[in-house]
Amino acid sequence: MTRPFLSYRRSRFSTRLPLDRRYTEAHFWILPETEGACRVGFTRFATRMLGEIVEFDFELPEGSAVEEGDVVGWAEGFKAVTELYSPLAGRFRGGNEALGDLVGEIHRAPYDDAWLYRVEGTAPDAALDAEGYARFLDSTIDRMMGRAS
Repeated sequence: MTRPFLSYRRSRFSTRLPLDRRYTEAHFWILPETEGACRVGFTRFATRMLGEIVEFDFELPEGSAVEEGDVVGWAEGFKAVTELYSPLAGRFRGGNEALGDLVGEIHRAPYDDAWLYRVEGTAPDAALDAEGYARFLDSTIDRMMGRAS
């Protein structure tokens, strides 16, 4: 399925940001679904910083109430370990069961079938559209390269 996207390139990093989702400054994407839940996944930038994901787990049982910023689990990549948190308030609806055997897909296809988990709720107003996230990436990459933004 082809969906509209924004092509992004800065320094040696490039990606295609799907226009159908919102993004957070912690490099998660949020995709609303019809049944009132949202899929949550890592952005390509997050997977680049973590390296290939080798293991992950969720600390909350399905159905648990979550607030924006609550830790729901963790992910380990070749380069780093990070906590997974909920970028929205609502109910944790569980992880993507398909990733159990295909954890490497998180790095290869973060915007497709390699979403991480679902939360029943609505993306917060502070979530960025693709253009806003691209501007945020510009300043993030500039800081990493030692340039003022």
